[in-house]
Amino acid sequence: MSILSNEQHELFRQEVRQFAEKEIKPLAAQLDETESFSVELSRKMGQAGLYGIDIPEQYGGRGLDTLSYIIAVEEISRVDSSQGATMAAHNSLGLAPIYNFGTEEQRKKYVPLLTSGEGLWAFGLTETNAGSDAKGVETLADEKDDHWLINGTKRYITNGSNELMKGITVLALSADAYGKKRFSTILVDRDSEGFSTKRMLGKMMWRASDTAEIKFDNIKAPKENLLGEKNKGLGQMLKTLDSGRLSIAAMGLGLAQGAFEMALEYSQKREQFGEKISNFQSISFKLADMAMKIELARNTLYNACALKDKGLPFGQEAAMSKLYCSEIAKEISDEAVQIFSGQGLFKSSAIERFYRDQRILQIGEGTSEILRMVISKHLGLE
Repeated sequence: MSILSNEQHELFRQEVRQFAEKEIKPLAAQLDETESFSVELSRKMGQAGLYGIDIPEQYGGRGLDTLSYIIAVEEISRVDSSQGATMAAHNSLGLAPIYNFGTEEQRKKYVPLLTSGEGLWAFGLTETNAGSDAKGVETLADEKDDHWLINGTKRYITNGSNELMKGITVLALSADAYGKKRFSTILVDRDSEGFSTKRMLGKMMWRASDTAEIKFDNIKAPKENLLGEKNKGLGQMLKTLDSGRLSIAAMGLGLAQGAFEMALEYSQKREQFGEKISNFQSISFKLADMAMKIELARNTLYNACALKDKGLPFGQEAAMSKLYCSEIAKEISDEAVQIFSGQGLFKSSAIERFYRDQRILQIGEGTSEILRMVISKHLGLE
């Protein structure tokens, strides 16, 4: 992995920002309105090198550091959270577990395809009774002589039903040598017999991303599709979520930056009482607080990335980053709507979409309540 200098990071930021402004921004409002997942945009993100940013070049990635990846998620989300969600979920939840825990054969089989833009991969944790409580997973994987027999249902799965989706990493219950249920992760290809998926529509946020319910009906997955060690799946998932929290934090940071920029620009154009509203202390102080919170959020997140790139523990900092960035995304988008006033309540204004999109950030990859528990445990508290 190549650790970039500050100057290289800023050059990379401009590269991603130009892509987002040119390719995504013109389509974002319409895709949101029609709740359409864009296969073309997803392919373009892969062709632009936005899948596998921190994956070695030998597998089709760019071999860059964690911060480069986080900057990319931030810049895409500054324009559109739906495309940010597609990119973040594919990288941190789709690609990363296969690269981090997979065999060399698994890496060669899946990773180059998934970095190219011609395939997306999903992450199967959440079920009706499993989310914050990961141990509530009820999907079963019975070990047979030459395969795993998988039955169950996953819900709220990002990138789970579109035509680019090639498969999913499934967390499932499996029996150990003593008959006790343990958790294992298994790679399940979409073309497996008994695999069915359905897109979940009617979301208030990320309307242009693909969220699905996936059912496994007596699916036979080859023994070699076990990801990592048997009975170690829960630990793999939790480690994946640590890194995934950095992605959600980056989405919150990018959304907050985009909302702030829109509010700042609007305040310098909108006039009331013969003055630009940015000249009123009540508005200028709002903008000052927004800028301060964004800077604090960025420093917190980038510090967590630096720890990860140095091979140091970063779980506590990832939880803090995700919690803080998601909370300031809420606060800043709310204040931005207040600055836009009535105009901010109509879909003709992009800030309305940003206000809706921020709401999931306090839920996905660990709710704000769960993250406070995680941080408390790192502090040695029960």
